[in-house]
This record gives sequence, C-alpha cells and structure tokens, in this order.
Amino acid sequence: MPRAVKFDEYGDVDVLKVVEVDEPSPKADEVVVRVVAAGTNPGEVPIRSGAGKDRFPAHFPEGQGSDLAGVIASVGDSVTDVAVGDAVIGLSDARNAQADYAALSADRVVPKPEALDWGVAGSLFVVGTTAVAMMRSVHPDAGETVVVSGAAGGVGTLVTQLAVQAGARVIAVASEANHAVLRGWGAEPVAYGDGLEERIRALAPDGVDAMLDTHGDGYVDLAVALGVDPDRIDTIIDFEGGGRVGAHRDGMATVDDPAAVVSTLAEHLARGELELPIKARYPLDSVADAYREVEKRSGLGKVVLEVSDGGAAK
Repeated sequence: MPRAVKFDEYGDVDVLKVVEVDEPSPKADEVVVRVVAAGTNPGEVPIRSGAGKDRFPAHFPEGQGSDLAGVIASVGDSVTDVAVGDAVIGLSDARNAQADYAALSADRVVPKPEALDWGVAGSLFVVGTTAVAMMRSVHPDAGETVVVSGAAGGVGTLVTQLAVQAGARVIAVASEANHAVLRGWGAEPVAYGDGLEERIRALAPDGVDAMLDTHGDGYVDLAVALGVDPDRIDTIIDFEGGGRVGAHRDGMATVDDPAAVVSTLAEHLARGELELPIKARYPLDSVADAYREVEKRSGLGKVVLEVSDGGAAK
C-alpha cells in the first residue's frame, strides 16, 4: 500500500506518522506523481505544531509537504503537456507531497533536468520561487551593498548567489562554519550575534543599500538602524516588523510565473551555475527526525526526504 505522512493533532514532531493510504486518482486538470524526493520547509513547522493555526489551520487528518520531485504516474483527462513516465519537479497546494504518490495541478509541474540531483529537485520549488520573489522585490543592482540574513538556509543560499550574480556586493550573515562556502560563492560572510551591527558597519562604512531577511529575529530593525530605505527591505518571516516599518514582505505567493522561474533555476542548478546544498537526507519513515533537523535552523541548505528511487524516470 502507498504511504503518506499524516498527523491527527497539533504537537511536536512525534505527532507525525507514516500511514498506509490509497493511491490518488487525478482530476481532469491534475497529475499524480510517484514521489522520489520531497522537500521540507520551516514554514511547515507552525502548521504541525498549531502555532500558525489562525493563519494556516490544519484539517485532520492532515498531510504535509509542498515540494516534490518524481515521475508522472497518471494524468487527468484534460492534461496534454506531460505524460506518464516524465520526470518532473512540482509543488502541491494540498499538503500531500510527503508521500509515495501525490496528486497536484498539472500547471505546477515542470520537467526535471536529467543531470539534476533528485534531492535538489525535490527541495527547489518553494525556496526557488521565494528567492526570486525577494530579488524582484528589492532589485539589487550591480555595485550595491546588500545584506542577506540566514544566508546559509534554503532560501538564503539561493538569494545570496542570485544577488552576487546580479553584481551586488553581498554581506552574508551566517555561522562561521558556513563562511567558506559563502565566500566561494562570492559573498562576504559575517557571523551573526552580538555586535553584528558594528561588524556590518565596519565592512560597509559607506552604508548598506538593501536587506534580504530570510531569518527574522530583528533583522528588519537592524536594516533600519543601518539606514536602509524600507522600500529596499524584504522579509519573508518578520511580518510584524516588516509591516511596522513599511518594508516589503514578498515571498513565493508574489511570483506570477512560478513554473517558468523553477524551470530556469533547475537548468542553472543542473549546469552547476547555482548550488542548492542538501545538508541531510532521510527516508520517509524518518520524517520526525527530518523535522528535528529542520527545527535546529542550523547547517547549510535543505533537509530532504528520500521517498523512492528514480529508476522509472525516462
């Protein structure tokens, strides 16, 4: 029987169970994907714990996961752009990606480049569209100085590289353990913690032009203290702070061409022009351990669930 991650009540990671379910059937405009890899995201934690229930209520028994990569297992009657056996990258709005099979809208899948690692592909959709949304919001130009908080996280790694490729000088806030990688991407890493404002001022005595906040915990206020115009601040986590100072709070929902964005990023990743590090891989049955890792908010890159193998992909 196919498996899926479910939880019947709010709580810590121990409420997550892998249970047997029926294989889904696609609606006319849907596809069913045999999942090879499913991504994890910090935003899924408050949904499971109940901390975010006012904004994102769970409907028990609730599933989990949005990002996935896999092989098309069946298609709806009106679907013509993909076929059974195609390898795809996808995004589900139904919290059902962490499963052996997931039904999702056909317009939310794009081809997976053959050279792209399955785990990277399965982790791409949310962080990729979010990183591009942040770039479009703040639009760093060549020669500008940009601070990226949480630069070693899933979104942070991509937005750091995109900003560097745009020609900006990127000050990347992260733990010292990740500085070598960030420096290799062309960023100037700086350690977070007490004295951060002074360290940034020392690195950028002429000022900071923009802040891309992927971490929260006061970075919006730090940007204001550094003299950054609120119109050049984007936060994807500190919604209260962003609203208070008039900063942008633009994330993946503001991207009007997500499939095109993900297709482009996937090709860059497959060619080695971008990197999306995978810091840990877990089998589906170890989903609770995977989210323990996610909740540490440390390490470089993404945590991925390896659901099956990709051997059936053509």
